[in-house]
Amino acid sequence: MKLSGVGRRYGLRRPWILRGVALELPPGALVRIEGRNGGGKSTLLRLVAGIDTPTEGRITGRPHRTGYVPERFPATLPLTAAAYLTHMGRVHGLTRAEAVHRAAGWLERFGAAGLAGTPLAELSKGSSQKVAVAQALLAEPGLLVLDEAWTGLDAPARAELDRAVAERTTAGGTVVFVDHDPARLAGAADAHHRVEGVALVPVRAPAGAGRYVRIEAVGPPGAEPPPGLAAEPAPGGGLRLTVPAARSDAVLCELLTTRPSWHIRDVRDLS
Repeated sequence: MKLSGVGRRYGLRRPWILRGVALELPPGALVRIEGRNGGGKSTLLRLVAGIDTPTEGRITGRPHRTGYVPERFPATLPLTAAAYLTHMGRVHGLTRAEAVHRAAGWLERFGAAGLAGTPLAELSKGSSQKVAVAQALLAEPGLLVLDEAWTGLDAPARAELDRAVAERTTAGGTVVFVDHDPARLAGAADAHHRVEGVALVPVRAPAGAGRYVRIEAVGPPGAEPPPGLAAEPAPGGGLRLTVPAARSDAVLCELLTTRPSWHIRDVRDLS
């Protein structure tokens, strides 16, 4: 996915919120966006997600399925949590049976299974946020856009969302996120950008920032490694994968649960 010369303003005589934005979002990438409050981060995420259209410039290559968690989730819809998630699954092209199954699964993962029959309007802020995150994940989107998605979640749910992000990128999905906590997914992001004025500028990580794990694995004939990872031939056959430490558990899980599975020969911390 690519943004080329993208700008956004709300009216011909209004000031530019963003202008001249160039950004590449390859498959499997985890991209962090930061900037001051009210500085255009949410506008950028809405453009990436396809909620808003650019005033100028082009956005190309957006994956067919996009999951989006807005900064404020509209929890006043006249539906229960399960009915809302099932409806959103159907919107994303799932069969009804798939949508019902995945809705239940994501509510379970976020510790909200007991809220399936609760109307959205009666949910607490934290519970509403769990539903907001679940609806973005249940169709396994190729692009996941998270605007302060961790805010309001309890600690187990925040950890579960971290795992879900790693699963998406390991599966080849692109994840773009904003979060007020500078430690959120620290060391895992493949790219880091900041909104300054109306521009988007890259943030250079300090030398040595982030931890990596090296995985040596032998796959079944014709198998390809998870996309978005640095891979090279390993001595003695197989592949040597270099993986951000924060994503290593998800990568190992994917390799081991593929059928037929990969043989893991060695795992080593490179820090």
